[in-house]
Amino acid sequence: MNENVSTLYTIPEGKTAKVNYLLATGSMRRRLQDIGLIEGTDVECLQKSPSGDPVAYLIRGAVIALRSEDSSKILVTCN
Repeated sequence: MNENVSTLYTIPEGKTAKVNYLLATGSMRRRLQDIGLIEGTDVECLQKSPSGDPVAYLIRGAVIALRSEDSSKILVTCN
């Protein structure tokens, strides 16, 4: 696997990454796809809450907050 591949949750604030693959299954996979998290989508980490969960991301022009449980199932490549 490429050494630049990590999970969306590990991306620091202010950095952008490109979605590679979704590890989520079932209805959660479908929900992530519905908000635009498909292969090739650029995602920017806007802000992490003080506790680290949830995290706000800019996805296709919309700000979406994801729990660490869900963002850890999204493989990305850092830009």
